[in-house]
Amino acid sequence: MKKVRTRLLLILGLTILSVYLSIPSWPGLYDSLPDGLKLMIPARGISLGLDLQGGIHMVLEVEEDRAVEIAVDRSARAMQDLLTDQGIEFNKASREEGVQITVELSESDELDGAATLLSESFPAYFQVSKDGQTLVYELNSDEIDRIKNGAINQALETIRNRIDQFGVTEPLLQRQGRNQIVIQLPGVKDPKRAKALIQNTALLEFKMVDEDNEPKLALPVQVERTKESEVREQFASQVPEGSEILFEPIAEDEGFAIYSRPRLVFKTAVLTGDVLQDARVSIGDFSEPLVSITFDSKGAKEFDRITAANVGRRMAIVLDGNVYSAPNITERIRGGRAVITGSFTTDEANDLAIVLRAGALPAPMKTLQDLMVGPSLGRDSIEKGLKTTMIAGLVVLLFMIVYYRLSGVVANAAVALNLICLFGALSGLNATLTLPGIAGIILTIGMGVDSNVLIFERIREELRQGRPVRLAVDAGYDKAFLTIVDSHVTTLITGLALFVFGSGPIKGFAVTLCLGIGINLFTALIGTKVVFDLVNRRKIESLSI
Repeated sequence: MKKVRTRLLLILGLTILSVYLSIPSWPGLYDSLPDGLKLMIPARGISLGLDLQGGIHMVLEVEEDRAVEIAVDRSARAMQDLLTDQGIEFNKASREEGVQITVELSESDELDGAATLLSESFPAYFQVSKDGQTLVYELNSDEIDRIKNGAINQALETIRNRIDQFGVTEPLLQRQGRNQIVIQLPGVKDPKRAKALIQNTALLEFKMVDEDNEPKLALPVQVERTKESEVREQFASQVPEGSEILFEPIAEDEGFAIYSRPRLVFKTAVLTGDVLQDARVSIGDFSEPLVSITFDSKGAKEFDRITAANVGRRMAIVLDGNVYSAPNITERIRGGRAVITGSFTTDEANDLAIVLRAGALPAPMKTLQDLMVGPSLGRDSIEKGLKTTMIAGLVVLLFMIVYYRLSGVVANAAVALNLICLFGALSGLNATLTLPGIAGIILTIGMGVDSNVLIFERIREELRQGRPVRLAVDAGYDKAFLTIVDSHVTTLITGLALFVFGSGPIKGFAVTLCLGIGINLFTALIGTKVVFDLVNRRKIESLSI
C-alpha cells in the first residue's frame, strides 16, 4: 500500500510540475495571470523554430582568397618587425600579387643573412628568387589550404559568438559545402540590424594619418557618401605610394551620416584588432555613446610604444575601411586602453562592441541567399502540425478504447500524462519546437501506445491461462518489462546520436524523441501500474481488457 501511495504522489507531483513549467508556453494564459503570480513562474517556455514563427534564412560565402591575402599581409608585417629587431635595413617588405612577399634590402651584402633568417622564421614560405637586394617568398600550397579551411571555421565561430551576444534563441549555424555558411535566426524582430551584425567584417586597424602629404592634396572638407569613389579616382594619381584615402562619416541632425570627411592615411596598420581583450559601451562627457576598448598585454605594450613615438600626430581608428575617428595623440598612453568615438547611436555602439568582443571575421563574406520567412508560413505550419497530431492521436485513442475497453482508457490516460510531462520538460529546458519536433511528439504517442499494447497482450495471455487478475497483471508487467526497456533504449541511442551529430531540425526531432522515450518508460511502467494496483485492492475477479 505504501508503494502505491508513493508512486501516486510521484505521478501527481510530476503532473503539477509539468503544468507549472508549461504555463509560459501558452502566451494567452500567461498574460492573463496577475503580475505577482508571474514573478513565481518562469518567464520563458517553449520557443518556436524558424519553420513555425518565421525569421531570417541566409547563406553566406567566405571569400577564401581574401583570407589568404590578409594572412600574407600579416606575415609581411611580421617580416618587417623581425628585420627591424635584427638591425637589418630594408626599403620595403610587402605583399605584391597573390601570395608573394617581396623584401627589398638597403644593402646587398646583407642579402644572405636576411634570406637565412626569413627562411628559418617563416617555414610556411619558400624562396622564389634571390637577386641583388631583393628576396621574393611565396606561401606554400598546404598552408594556403590550411588558411582557407581555418577561415571557414573561424567565421562560423565568430558569427556564432555574435549571435549569442545579440540574444537570438536557438539559432542554426552550419557549414555547407566548402566555403558556405547557412544561418537561420527564428523570431528576429530587427532583421536589418541582425544582418548588419552578422556581415560586418569588424577588421579593426589603427593607422597613422599621413600628415606630411595630406595638406598637399587639398582634399575637400566633406563629400557626399555616394561620391566617395569619385574622390578616390580624382586624387588617385596624387596619392603617395604607401598611403590611401579613407573616409570618416559625419553625423547629421537626423543621426544619418550622408557626408564624410576624406583622410589620407598610411596603408600599413601600426596595430590591429587581434590584440583586443575587451570592448564595452560607455557614455562621453556630452552623453554621447563611446566604445571603450582594452588591449591584451601584447597590445598594451605596442600601443604604449606607438603613442610614445607619435606624440603630436593623429592616429586613425579604422573599422572595415571606414575611419571612425582620427584623434590627436597628445601624450603617451599607458595601461592599454583607448576609446572609439564616432557618429553612432546607442544600438550601433552596442553592436560595434559585440563584433569587437567576438572578434573580426577572417575575410569578407558574400551573401548568396537572404530570405525572410513570414509568420503566415509559421501559422500555416503550426495549424497543419497540430491538425496532424490531433488526427493521429484520436485514431490511436479510439483504437485503444475499442480494442482494450476500460484498460484502453487507462492507456489513453497514460498517453495524456506523457504529453503533459513532455511539454513540461520542453518548457523547462526552453527548447525550440520545430516541425520535426512535432513529428517526434507524434512518434512518442505511438511508442507510448505500443508499450501499453505489449503489457496488455501479456496480461491477456496470463488471464487465458486462468490466473487471478492480480497475478496476471503483475506477470504481464514483469514479462513485458525487458522487451519495453530494450526497445526504448535502442531508440534512445539513435536519438542521442541524432542529437550529437545532427543540427537544426534534426536536433529538434532528437530532443523531443529522447525526452518522450524517457517519460514514456515512466508512464507505461509506473503510471498505468498504479491504476491497476488501486483497482486490485478491491479484489476484482475480471478485468476489462
